[in-house]
Amino acid sequence: MRRIEALGFNGWRAFVSNDQRDISPLRTRRAVLKTAAGLGYALSSYPIMAQTAINTPSEGLHVGEVMLERDGFKFPVYVAHPLEGKNWPVVLVVSEIFGVHEYIADVARRWARLGYCAMAPELFARQGEPSEYATLAQLMQEVVAKVPDAQVMGDLDECVTWAGLHGADAKRLGVNGFCWGGRMSWLYAAHNPAVKAAVSWYGRLEGERTTLTPYQPIELVNSLKAPVLGLYGKKDESIPQSSVDRMRVALAQAAASGVQAAAKSQIVVYPNAGHAFHADYRASYEPLAAKQGWEQASIWFKRWL
Repeated sequence: MRRIEALGFNGWRAFVSNDQRDISPLRTRRAVLKTAAGLGYALSSYPIMAQTAINTPSEGLHVGEVMLERDGFKFPVYVAHPLEGKNWPVVLVVSEIFGVHEYIADVARRWARLGYCAMAPELFARQGEPSEYATLAQLMQEVVAKVPDAQVMGDLDECVTWAGLHGADAKRLGVNGFCWGGRMSWLYAAHNPAVKAAVSWYGRLEGERTTLTPYQPIELVNSLKAPVLGLYGKKDESIPQSSVDRMRVALAQAAASGVQAAAKSQIVVYPNAGHAFHADYRASYEPLAAKQGWEQASIWFKRWL
């Protein structure tokens, strides 16, 4: 497979190729594990619906991987941004429980093609490698359940710092998360004052308080620092409409008390969609809701970033 090595901003390693299979993820130990599954997807996300999976080309983009370090631990981040120019707005792409596999990398390229510097960090790196787990139950128990919210917030902060030092405009900052990452989008909008907008795709709104997850999004509406666009499916059995309705009430109450970010936030529910309706590589994919949601998200970031 042909691969051309190029220099991205400040000399980080990037790869430009006509063979998309060789672009994302890059050839590291974890990438080999992921590509061994067939299309570069996590084993526990199978079966893969290859016929609907979108393949976004890298032409006109720098795509590659950087290693960031925080508290003495190095974690990989998939980065995509336009070849031309600089001072791109930043979009953090926060994965579902499967980590940064081909779908998440593809989403990053989609944002890059719209003019953003998209960064998709491996937020499970300290706890384990999601692609090594063949079942959801094992993945949840041995990796996902062990990830503290504070760790995620800190790693996302590190991404923002790096972006600001490497040609992007970190003052125009957005966060886009799916499922597990959708919850993190709500949390990050309440955590970092630099965030200008967030998009949460079917992110959980309520749940048990634990040492690792001390607050849920519905409890943080008064702390929101940026407007959040919540995209949910009416047929989502894991996030019932009653939970979405309670979030709407909480946002309205926060708005009435003067929280501007809450007043500007919106929740959209797609009547024919279930959970993970944007995940084009899974049976849950609902093309119309995914298309409409992406259009809404694109308008949202264009408006606020």
